[in-house]
Amino acid sequence: MSQFNFVMISAGFEHGGNVTHRHLDGHSQLLVYPFESQMGNRNFVDFLASVERVQYRYPEFPEGLTAIELYEQMIDEELKTFLRKRNGSKFKDADCQLVESDRVAEFERLLGSGPHSRRSVIEAFFRSTFAAWKNYYTKPADGMAYVGYSPAIGIDADRIVRDFPNVRIMHIVRNPFSAYRDTKRRPFPQPLSKYLITWNIYHSTVEMYAQMHPENVRIFRYEDLVGNKEAFMRNVADFIGVDFEPAMLYPSWNGVEIKDQIAPWGTVLKSTEDYNAEIIDELNDAEKAQITHATTALARHFGYDDIEYLSRFYRA
Repeated sequence: MSQFNFVMISAGFEHGGNVTHRHLDGHSQLLVYPFESQMGNRNFVDFLASVERVQYRYPEFPEGLTAIELYEQMIDEELKTFLRKRNGSKFKDADCQLVESDRVAEFERLLGSGPHSRRSVIEAFFRSTFAAWKNYYTKPADGMAYVGYSPAIGIDADRIVRDFPNVRIMHIVRNPFSAYRDTKRRPFPQPLSKYLITWNIYHSTVEMYAQMHPENVRIFRYEDLVGNKEAFMRNVADFIGVDFEPAMLYPSWNGVEIKDQIAPWGTVLKSTEDYNAEIIDELNDAEKAQITHATTALARHFGYDDIEYLSRFYRA
């Protein structure tokens, strides 16, 4: 079997993780998972369990499970919902020709008789998806990298690096004003205090791992993506070890450009600098004040005081 090249995108909610994922979709050297790759299960519980839902964490697996039991362990809600009850999926109109029984058979073939390490399960999860996806616009080939996205999975970076010493984890940080305004579009948004506490936890934790594993983990600002997309994507390409390609300059799904809104792939409606700046003033003064108080220290660390439309909040 060829070398497994692995890239994971991590981000806070409404931070542009889905937007970034879609911008990598059309790259000739990348195999980009169709939706969020929610590998988590209910077996991993730590002190951060109250902060993030289990499907977004890096999983643990009990010993002695069969391949099919391991497949069912991973929540993978977005793709499994699409495959099992398409009318109940927000992606029901996506042209994804993938039969779940084909995916399961390939997953079982890749794992073999066992015993099964966590690394081998994660690798089979990605490989089996693209082997079974009949109308994917390109074919897996040696040297290509598999790209997943799971919100906040960067807080488990040390465990991922342990399994995949050559993994590349790119974590997206976005200013909390724009991010919170977009999260309020959800039918059940987080309360502002909880959102701000988790904003600090996510990004300070991943920053720690970026310092510990600089070859594996890097933080990218969403503001740089919308400010200078080509420069941002050239930096991304350099980090994940691929050539820069023009397809990285627009969002796509299965190789076809998404010309209007990113939804249903995420709640960030437009990947433009004007949108990112303008929606801040849709927040009220009390919200702006609380966000400023809660995030100034970390925001300055990420250089948000030097961005014109954020400097009014973060400059001393």
